[in-house]
Amino acid sequence: MTSSPDCFCPVDGTRVPGGSLAWCCPVCRGPLDLDFAPTPAPLKSLTGRVNSLWRYAECLPLAAPSVSLGEGRTPLVPLRDGISAKLDFLMPTLSFKDRGAVLLAELALRLEPRRVLADSSGNAGTAIAAYCARASLPCTVYVPEGTSPKKLEQIEAHGARLRVVEGDREATARAAREDADEPGTFYASHVFNPYFLHGTKTYVHELWEDLGGRLPDVIVVPVGNGTLLLGAALAVAELHAAGLVDRRPALYAVQSAAVAPLAHAWSKDADDLVGVTLMAPTFAEGIAIPAPPRARQILRAVRDSGGTFLTVTEDQIRHAQRDLASRGLYVESTGVACWAAVREGALGERSAVVPLCGAGLKTGMARA
Repeated sequence: MTSSPDCFCPVDGTRVPGGSLAWCCPVCRGPLDLDFAPTPAPLKSLTGRVNSLWRYAECLPLAAPSVSLGEGRTPLVPLRDGISAKLDFLMPTLSFKDRGAVLLAELALRLEPRRVLADSSGNAGTAIAAYCARASLPCTVYVPEGTSPKKLEQIEAHGARLRVVEGDREATARAAREDADEPGTFYASHVFNPYFLHGTKTYVHELWEDLGGRLPDVIVVPVGNGTLLLGAALAVAELHAAGLVDRRPALYAVQSAAVAPLAHAWSKDADDLVGVTLMAPTFAEGIAIPAPPRARQILRAVRDSGGTFLTVTEDQIRHAQRDLASRGLYVESTGVACWAAVREGALGERSAVVPLCGAGLKTGMARA
C-alpha cells in the first residue's frame, strides 16, 4: 500500500499520520485537512487521458484507482447568456457526491477496515454505498427519518445496511459519530474526511479544462456542509498557484432561506456560526444543515474569494425546478437551488456556472 499524506487539524494544528482510521482531531474533535499541495498539469498535457476525474492524477492524493465507475467529466451546457450549468446529476449514482465518495472508498480499500460507516441526508449515502459495493466493502449508512424513499431504496440496492435515525440531520450525524470510534471502523464522512474535498475539487478542474484554461467570473454552489464549495476553493488555489489562471472567481454560496446558518453568520459579518439555527421544512433537504462542522472554513473561503451568500425561498425552488424541467433538465429540488438564486439576474453581466447536483428521480417535483 502506498503511503498517504498526513492529516492535520486546521484549528489547533494537531497532526494525524496518513493511513490512520482516525476521523477527527484527537484534541478538539473537529474535521481534518490534508497536508497536500499538488501542482496541476498544464491544459495540453490532459489530451488523451482517461475520461474521468482521474485524468487530474497530479492533483489527487491517491493514484491508480481500482473502484472507479467512470465518475466525472460531466457536460457543461448553456442556460442563458453568460450562465452555464454543469450536469453533475449525470454521475454514476446521479449526484455530484460521487466525486468525493470514490476517494473515500479507494482510501478505505487500502486501509482494510472491518466496516465502513457513513451518515447522510441521502445522496452522499447512496454514493458511499455504491462505491463500497464496487470495492466489496461492508457498509452501513445512517440517514434521518424523512429521507426521500427513492434515496433509501438506492442505498439498500447497493447492499448497504440502512440505519434510519429518529430526528433531524444533526441527530443522524451524532449517532454515526458515536459509532465511528469502534475498532476497525472507517468513518466515510463527507464532512470530516478531507479526501472527500479533494474529490469534489475536480468539479472546478473540469470547468477550467472545458472552458479552455479559464474560469468564469462566478462559481455558484449550494452549501449545506460545504463540501463542494471547499473543494472548489482548493481547486482554484491550486490552479492559481500554478499560474494556470490569472484571477480567482468569486464563490457564491446558496442556502435555503428555511435553514441558512451560514448566510445568517455572513449577514452578521461573523467568522463562525451565530446562535442556534432551527430546522424548518424545505425542499432543499440536501443542504438543510443547521450546524456545519466546517463553518469557519466555508465563511473564510467565500470572503477570501470576494463572493457572497444568497438564499432562496421554497417558491423560488419550485419555480426553478419547473423552469429547468421545461428546458429538458430534470433535477432534484436541492439541486436547483443555485439556478433559483441567479436565474432572475442576481449576477448582472458576470459569467457564471451553476451545478445541477442531483437527478430529479431522487425526489420528484417539489409540490406546494
